[in-house]
Amino acid sequence: MNKINKIKTLAGVEMPQLIYGTAWKKERTTDLVVQAVVQGFNGIDTACQPRHYREDLVGEAVAQLNQRHGVKREDLYIQTKFTAVDGQDPDSIPYDPTAPLKEQVKQSFAQTQKNLGTDYVDSLVLHSPLNTLEALMEVWTAMEEIYEAGGAGQIGISNCYYQNVMELLWTNAKVKPAVLQNRFSPETGYDRDLRTWCNENGVKTQTFWTLTANPHILNHSTMKDISAKHGKTAPQIFFRYLTQRGISPLTGTCDKTHMSEDLQIFSFDIDEDDIEAINGLLYS
Repeated sequence: MNKINKIKTLAGVEMPQLIYGTAWKKERTTDLVVQAVVQGFNGIDTACQPRHYREDLVGEAVAQLNQRHGVKREDLYIQTKFTAVDGQDPDSIPYDPTAPLKEQVKQSFAQTQKNLGTDYVDSLVLHSPLNTLEALMEVWTAMEEIYEAGGAGQIGISNCYYQNVMELLWTNAKVKPAVLQNRFSPETGYDRDLRTWCNENGVKTQTFWTLTANPHILNHSTMKDISAKHGKTAPQIFFRYLTQRGISPLTGTCDKTHMSEDLQIFSFDIDEDDIEAINGLLYS
């Protein structure tokens, strides 16, 4: 079985450098998560947001993995999210949307515990910043309380593309964000400056839409040359490039072959010339 590299976060959590994402899997969620973990994935990303995730079916997968395959809860890195009202489907909000923000977080996390069948998650992420600093910190304080009570191994934030917002959160937070999860997209300049700030402050970064947003990179002649040099696919090269830079990509593939190929990325390294060539594609 291929071994996934791990990196230690500010909170002391050992986070896999390749995580299986469960967004938009709908009724296939249980089968796909089981398949992914049996093949070698040990990190799962979900959210308490019925609009795009079936967190309850991730819970079913975790139960099946334990009962049928001997995979213990502690063998898995499970990451979920609190999603504010603006990011929820009005017909399926998993908490009382009229309650104070702090109570919304508590209710959402209680639903997460029920969905996943576990008392704790390894990572609890705020799905996106709120509209005001006051609201952001009210939610963050509630997440800090979950962390301090042992409900989450670490806390972090997603869809945060403005460095000043990240810096405000960092300055005002008692428990610093351990992880930032953003799409890896040319539209945001790949968060180059923000990622530099994160590296300087010890915040680990995750990416999603890593392949979907970058067909121009994957199909570029330079990437094809590097792929041929290593005998690997362009997605494998791109994922390996990111992990060698300390970034943890999510992959949401539904294809068993692609799962296997993704898991093979830690069996080789690309050299500095390759890294610089890909840097040139991204940041030219």
